[in-house]
Amino acid sequence: MTTRQEGEAVDRDAPADLTAADLLEGYARGGPTPVEALESVLARIEREDAALNAFCAVFTDEAREQARASAERWARGAPAGPLDGVPVAVKDVHLMRGHPTRRGSHVAGAHAPFDDESPVVARLREAGAVFTGKTTTPEIAWKGVTDSPVTGITRNPWDLSCTPGGSSGGAAAAVASGMGPMATGTDGGGSVRIPASFTGVYALKPTWGRVPHYPASAFGSLAHTGPITRTVTDAALMMDVMSRPDARDWGAMPPPAESFAVAVAAADVRGLRVAYSPALWGIDVDPEVARLCERAAGVFEGLGAHVELEDPPVPDCREEFHVLWYSGAAKAMEGVAEEDLGRVDPGLLEIVEEGHRYSAVDYLRATAVRMSMGEAMGLFHERYDLLLSPAMPIPAFEAGREVPPGSADPRWTSWAGFSSPFNMTSQPAASVPCGLTDGGLPVGLQIVGARHADGRVLAASRAYEEASPWPSLVG
Repeated sequence: MTTRQEGEAVDRDAPADLTAADLLEGYARGGPTPVEALESVLARIEREDAALNAFCAVFTDEAREQARASAERWARGAPAGPLDGVPVAVKDVHLMRGHPTRRGSHVAGAHAPFDDESPVVARLREAGAVFTGKTTTPEIAWKGVTDSPVTGITRNPWDLSCTPGGSSGGAAAAVASGMGPMATGTDGGGSVRIPASFTGVYALKPTWGRVPHYPASAFGSLAHTGPITRTVTDAALMMDVMSRPDARDWGAMPPPAESFAVAVAAADVRGLRVAYSPALWGIDVDPEVARLCERAAGVFEGLGAHVELEDPPVPDCREEFHVLWYSGAAKAMEGVAEEDLGRVDPGLLEIVEEGHRYSAVDYLRATAVRMSMGEAMGLFHERYDLLLSPAMPIPAFEAGREVPPGSADPRWTSWAGFSSPFNMTSQPAASVPCGLTDGGLPVGLQIVGARHADGRVLAASRAYEEASPWPSLVG
């Protein structure tokens, strides 16, 4: 097994290893400057990314200009916003002014003149973030691993033979390896939680509408935007910025009543009623994953939560998810010329073809299942404040594959059954690292809250992080 640990040693004194919170404190108190932080991150990208393939574009000159401007603001004691000078990577599905958005596709992206920005990018720019580049994604972010016709295979920094997961695999690989403390991700069926679990970082899929999204996703309200970071505090800092309103999203919620950073600072799970579901729908869970997640549930009990074994009252919804997801893929690829289909990911073409076969009634039936699941989970959360489960039933597997070797099912949804139900219900759900397998691969615990309880999920994540710090490749 080829692992990062067997390669060149990480410089643990480098600013690239610091969290965003640590960088911001340093900027205010005479620590590393935004310029020094960026140069450290750029050096890390130059050293690591040839093996990982986490970035599809690096904005060296532009980022240096932004870092110099940030350093001048800090020197005057006038930072532009709460993330001024923090290096941030952007998943290449989010629009960014002056840069193409390829979406891992030869045919479905790169629309000129690149003069618009997604809300998450606009809010981060207003907050002073330094944009280091765009991260890799499978074509139109359609699957739970990261490889595409445009960028090839992205790899896991814990083991280069393995996938980092997806579809925000480039973002997670970048954060895990110290190529920046923060990255944006999207999650339509687990796409921030899958790579967070596989690479040992933290990610939150917020309540749908909590983070404004534009342009509207072809996958509809399954698609969420969320932060990927190495710590819960950094994710809360990102959420405070990303949750600011944007008039272009018709489904966006009003600004949150309380700062997420304040919520995590008061992290406490004492007295919370917590359900633990070790094997939703009888999903076959790897024994090491099961052991580590059970131990993590015990940490919550040790912190004073009331933990009970209880499965959520939702059906196996994979077929209904397929109806919605595959229809969305068909819509996303609408208008691609016949002569260009040979340049499209073959797996994507297969689900697009299936998506075209569904009727409007099929779509409405699947939507009705979503609504009944949402109702059931709403009632479930009257009894339980949180739900815990494995984030993924397996650790990372061979890179360049959609499914593990020997799988009888060719689709990624066959092994991601813990994540997609909570896209169906629009609830907030996080993946927190909860240990390493004997082979040295990360495992994630999923923490799910009621709709709109994003602060509670973040606070519970922080309480767990404090009680059981997770292993990291950097810092």
